[in-house]
Amino acid sequence: MPNRSTDILFQLVKSLEKGEKRNFKLYVKRNSGSEDLKIVQLFDALDKMEEYDEAVLLKKNKSIKKQQLSNSKAHLYKQILSSLRLIEDGDNIDIRLHEQLDFARILYNKGLYLQSLKVLDKLKEVAKNHNQITYQLQAVIFEKKIEALHITRSMENRAEELSKESDEINLHLSLISRFSNLALELYSWYIKHGHARDEKDVLAVRSFFENNLPSYENEQLGFYGKLYLYQSYCWYGFILQDLLMYYRYTKKWVDLFEDNPNMKAGETGQYIRGMHNLLSAQFNLSNYDKFEEYLKIFESFSVSHEGNMNANASIQTFVYLHIAKINRHFLKGTFTEGLELVPYIQEKLEEYQLHLDRHRVLVFYYKIACLYFGSGDNEKAIDYLNKIIHWKVDLRTDLQCYARLLHLIAHYELGNYTILEHLIKSVYRFMYKMKNLSIVEEEIFKFIRRSFSLSPQKLIPAFQVLKEKLQQLQGNPLESRSFMYLDFISWLESRIEGVPVQQVRRKIFLQGRKPKV
Repeated sequence: MPNRSTDILFQLVKSLEKGEKRNFKLYVKRNSGSEDLKIVQLFDALDKMEEYDEAVLLKKNKSIKKQQLSNSKAHLYKQILSSLRLIEDGDNIDIRLHEQLDFARILYNKGLYLQSLKVLDKLKEVAKNHNQITYQLQAVIFEKKIEALHITRSMENRAEELSKESDEINLHLSLISRFSNLALELYSWYIKHGHARDEKDVLAVRSFFENNLPSYENEQLGFYGKLYLYQSYCWYGFILQDLLMYYRYTKKWVDLFEDNPNMKAGETGQYIRGMHNLLSAQFNLSNYDKFEEYLKIFESFSVSHEGNMNANASIQTFVYLHIAKINRHFLKGTFTEGLELVPYIQEKLEEYQLHLDRHRVLVFYYKIACLYFGSGDNEKAIDYLNKIIHWKVDLRTDLQCYARLLHLIAHYELGNYTILEHLIKSVYRFMYKMKNLSIVEEEIFKFIRRSFSLSPQKLIPAFQVLKEKLQQLQGNPLESRSFMYLDFISWLESRIEGVPVQQVRRKIFLQGRKPKV
């Protein structure tokens, strides 16, 4: 996927919806002089461009002078943000509370201290109902300032009440900060490395978690304290491949929003991420019935007001809903059917390329490659794996490693023996360098090297022997990460039976649906 221009003004213009563009022009014409209306010409010129090119911009718009361009762009950027700020967003609690804080400051500057305190008191009530602790603190700090500078007689024991309130908020914020730091650092570790690769990783992650988990009383946490606590345990369990811990805490994460439904609008992104992880937990546990139950809830959310309240919510909903839909085809063994999703996903990846981080794009490429591989189209699988392999290696080294291994297996399936010897050495070196070689991968490499010298009659028995070896390793926690990225057992079974991988997966799924006697 080509990188969108990094010009920040061009990105902002391209992110605007039709109504926002119309509102901007009305705002400029209403609030600017004739000289400032030149920025509308610059706006229109940028809006018509597909990719930002300064030379083309200046050539097609003679009224825009090169020496003035930098200042004009800065002025336009500010004016667009100012016009967006005026569009009422009743769902955004941050904007509403910030507006009330501004009103309180205006009243204070007018000398209307009691009116200012009244606004602050109302602000604190709304902030508390929406778990906005930082706004509560700002309001209390402002109240303390007013009481210290003026004799308002707004209430008896005012100083003591404000001091107590301030101490409670600061304790609450301290816990939130420590839990959010822990959750963020664990997630960062996962993005860089994936799951724990060996005993050394396990000990390092466990030590970091235990040393940074603050002591707390449950009643001290509030909404955000609980949210970041659950996220910390969620990433901790996921990194260590403790899938039951991962499931338990993703469930707590989502249930927190069900217990505080008003927070779905205030923290839509966190709810979406929670649903994504809850679905991923059921997928990794192969719990199809629960997966379907939560997927239906998520699909309903995707067409709700909260799921489409802004561009950010719509994009995140698209990403995680379609990852879940692909995973459903993996569970059901309907890989070919799953490929029907690919054109729409490709279209949206192109549309949202300005907004999507590379990590999400890599995940989509890998999952699409797995759909093609499972359906028996190895050449298309290789096309998508190449997109990952040719990407600069600076995140998700685990995904980079398994993309290369699946790339090797796809070429093996195609019988491209002339390049296999080189690929084996290249992929092995890469995985060794990234400390991503476990017993499972070692066995796969040994087998592929040895299979070149085997006669057709001996090949199937060799696949059966390898399958038995890998099945014995499935229960080993440090080997399970390999099976989470690639279903080696189904691949080997497909070779033994002479059918596509999806046929093996489909049989496993249907057998699991039979009622137990």
